[in-house]
Amino acid sequence: MEKIRVLIVDDSAVVRQVLEDMFDSDPGMEVIGSARDPFVAADILKRVVPDVITLDVEMPRMDGLTFLHKIMTQKPIPIVMCSSLTEKNSETALKALEYGAVDIIEKPRMGVKQFLEESKVIICDSVKAAAQARIGVRPRKATLIKVEPKLTADAVLEKPTSHAMIQTTESVVVVGASTGGTEALKLFLESLPLNSPGMVVVQHMPENFTAAFSRRLDGICRVTVKEAQNDDTVVPGRVLIAPGNKHTLLKRSGARYYVEVKDGPLVSRHRPSVDVLFRSAARYAGKNAVGVIMTGMGDDGAKGMLEMYEAGAYTVAQDEATCVVFGMPKEAIKLGAVRTVSPLEGIAGIVMRETR
Repeated sequence: MEKIRVLIVDDSAVVRQVLEDMFDSDPGMEVIGSARDPFVAADILKRVVPDVITLDVEMPRMDGLTFLHKIMTQKPIPIVMCSSLTEKNSETALKALEYGAVDIIEKPRMGVKQFLEESKVIICDSVKAAAQARIGVRPRKATLIKVEPKLTADAVLEKPTSHAMIQTTESVVVVGASTGGTEALKLFLESLPLNSPGMVVVQHMPENFTAAFSRRLDGICRVTVKEAQNDDTVVPGRVLIAPGNKHTLLKRSGARYYVEVKDGPLVSRHRPSVDVLFRSAARYAGKNAVGVIMTGMGDDGAKGMLEMYEAGAYTVAQDEATCVVFGMPKEAIKLGAVRTVSPLEGIAGIVMRETR
C-alpha cells in the first residue's frame, strides 16, 4: 500500500513536531517535508510533490490564504488548514475552504493526553480524506485504509423508553456531511425557500468553527442558520448546525422537536457524529423525517441512515459525481439505507417535495 505523503507548513516548531510524530506513527502516512513558512515550503515543492499539505492559517512572512491561492492557481494539491481556536482564525480558515482547501483541523494542544489521542484520530483521518478528494483534477485512486475500532451511537444515545410515537404531520430534516461538506451545504441551504422544514445538520468541524460557519451561512441564505444550543426548538425556516466537539441529538416532546447538545466520546471517530443525529431522528421522528447524507470520507451516518430508512423516513444520498469524497454516501448506499441518489443541486428540491 502506497503511503500518503504529507508536507507540514506551520511557523510553530512544536506544532510541526507534534504533527510529524502523529503522521509518522500512522503506517499509511509519511512526512516528506516540514516548513516554517510558505517560502521554505515552496523550495520543498520544487523537489517533491506531496499528496497532502497541512497549512497553518497565520504565519509571519506569508499567510495561509495567500499561499493556498498560489498553489490552487498553479498546481492544485489537497490542502488541510491547521488552525488554532480564535475568532479571526476561524473566519480565515472558512474563507480558505471557499478558496479550495479540503478541510480544517484544530491545532493539537499540548499536555492533554485524551485531547492528543483524539486529535490524532481526527487529524490523520482528515489528511487521509484529503488525499482522496477531488480538487478539480483527477482524484488519486482510493487507498485501502486500516482504521482503529470505533464506538457506535449507543455510546451517546439513551436506551429508548418508547417508539417514535404520537402521530404528527410536522416534518423534520437531518443532514450529515464531512470532507467537502461546507461548500456542499452552502449550495444546498442557499437553494432552500423560507418555508422549508426545520433542519438539523452535522458537519464534521472543530469547535468554534461551527459558530463562524453558521453565521456565514445565515448571512447568505433565506432560511435562518444558527449554531445549535441545547433545547433549541426545530422550527420551519430554521437550520441548526451541530456545534463542533459536541454531539447533537433530535428529541421530541409532544409535537415539539428540539435538540439535545451533549458531551460524549468520539462516535464513528467523530464528535459531533452523523450516526448519533440520524439514529435519534429514527427514534423520535420516524417516518416524519427526511435524512440527507453528503460528501465525506468513512461511514459515519450509514448505520444511522439505515435505522431512519427502516423507521419509514425518506433518505437521500449525494451522488458520486458531485461529492468531493464519495465515502459516507457510498457506505449508506451499500447498506441499502438510501431511497434516492441525487446530484447535489437536486437535493433541495427532493427535500421540499418529500416534506410537503
